[in-house]
Amino acid sequence: MKTKITWIALAIAAAGTLGAQAQEEGQRRGPRQMPASVVKEFDKDGDGKLNDDETKAAREAMRTRFEEARKKELEEFDKDKDGKLNEDERKAAQEARQAKRKALVEKYDADKNGELSEEETKAATPEEQRLLQAPRGGRGQGGEGRGQRGGRGGDQPKPEEKKEEAKPAGE
Repeated sequence: MKTKITWIALAIAAAGTLGAQAQEEGQRRGPRQMPASVVKEFDKDGDGKLNDDETKAAREAMRTRFEEARKKELEEFDKDKDGKLNEDERKAAQEARQAKRKALVEKYDADKNGELSEEETKAATPEEQRLLQAPRGGRGQGGEGRGQRGGRGGDQPKPEEKKEEAKPAGE
């Protein structure tokens, strides 16, 4: 009798674990779509998509470019030379990236609508295109910028500002 109860308990526990695992897998996003400029650069066989070898080469190149950009950013913005960016240094780096991006949009925005179309973006150099395609916020450091975990993004008001704006109708 004890053996049956033990097996039933194990079966229920296993089913619960598998169910939770299946739910987690359902919540995961699929592979990220590579930007067209990356596909164009690394699609060696010309089929319009990246095979496994091309994807591997693209990821390795991206990783190398990211590390080079990170080193360059540290050299420029790590004022206390501790090998990492503190909050003020990160903010300065983010503001510099945003200023560069804004200047590129102004430079290539032929129709002057404040946004770059795919055609306008193609006029930029590959390095400029990477900057234009990069997330506009920081990298998961929290805070208020776009693309940051815990951030409110964009121009959304702080919670205390929302309270002031939220007045009952009729006032």
